Amino acid sequence: MADISDRRSRRRAETLAEIRDIALEVMAEEGVAGLTLSAVARRLGVQPPSLYKYVPSRHALYDVLFKLGQEGYLVAVRQAAAPHEPGLAAMGASLEAGARWVMANQVLAQLLFWRPVPGFVPSPESYAPARDIHAHFTVLIRAAVRRGELHPDAASEEGLDLASALIAGLISQQLANEPDVTYEQGRFTRQVPRLPAVFAAVYPPP
Repeated sequence: MADISDRRSRRRAETLAEIRDIALEVMAEEGVAGLTLSAVARRLGVQPPSLYKYVPSRHALYDVLFKLGQEGYLVAVRQAAAPHEPGLAAMGASLEAGARWVMANQVLAQLLFWRPVPGFVPSPESYAPARDIHAHFTVLIRAAVRRGELHPDAASEEGLDLASALIAGLISQQLANEPDVTYEQGRFTRQVPRLPAVFAAVYPPP
């Protein structure tokens, strides 16, 4: 019985992964808000009601994708920071890794960082990795303050908001103007390594 249960769980996970991949294809072609369960079902080769045992609604599918994207972004920024002592260097590595992730996952990034789907609100479970991302950068900025690299105000809510807005602004400009180039080629992504210095110029150490 355990083997049967394991096989069923494995098949379910494989089908869910296929549904996610197809959904991303549809969103890339039709726009993030253009996703429909009928389009996913057609490409999967099943009737729409057959999807309900995996994703009960269109917004539920968006929720699955939102969590997938936030987890991917979180892994990228954490891995980039790991070789560095917490502080500005780790912050810069995380910002660059996050920007590279966005350029490589532009469809998911739209769902994560903009509001392309009217009425969609991620569930608390799917939003949890986003809170972890915020906590990750908070730790790095506070560490930079302790190291004397930033003014203590950098770790205030206002400072954290500015740090978030700086990277979001560059990425938004990049995707709006040159979505088809590489990270290295981008007019705006090329500026990402300068962000820690920009942030430090606003919050210079005392």
